[in-house]
Amino acid sequence: MTLQIHTHPPDSTTTTLHLEGSLDALTAPELDQFLSAKLDPAAQILVLDLAKLRFVSSAGLRIFAKAQKLMKSRGGKTLFVNLSPQVQRVFEIVKIASNLQIFTSEEELDAYLASIQEQISEDDEA
Repeated sequence: MTLQIHTHPPDSTTTTLHLEGSLDALTAPELDQFLSAKLDPAAQILVLDLAKLRFVSSAGLRIFAKAQKLMKSRGGKTLFVNLSPQVQRVFEIVKIASNLQIFTSEEELDAYLASIQEQISEDDEA
């Protein structure tokens, strides 16, 4: 299987990646390279949309963990949205879902991001 990575035009602080296909030992290096070379250094929020990701292996999970570590080192966050049923099940099996910020829809994610931005605005005004 292959992996396709589609980017949503980033705003000033958020980059969204839509992953489609399979994230396994053969394709994980592709995502790793993409994150290393093409992720905007100014991005504070990385959103991984997994609606069309049909398979994830331990190699893929390692890349997700690496992305989280990268964003945390920047003081940012990695958020997961629209997990396909297969990927949701893998997250449950390896018991990582409780440590992640996962959203069931883009609307839920947007509401969360709006609340973060509102909080930052309030902090700036104080």
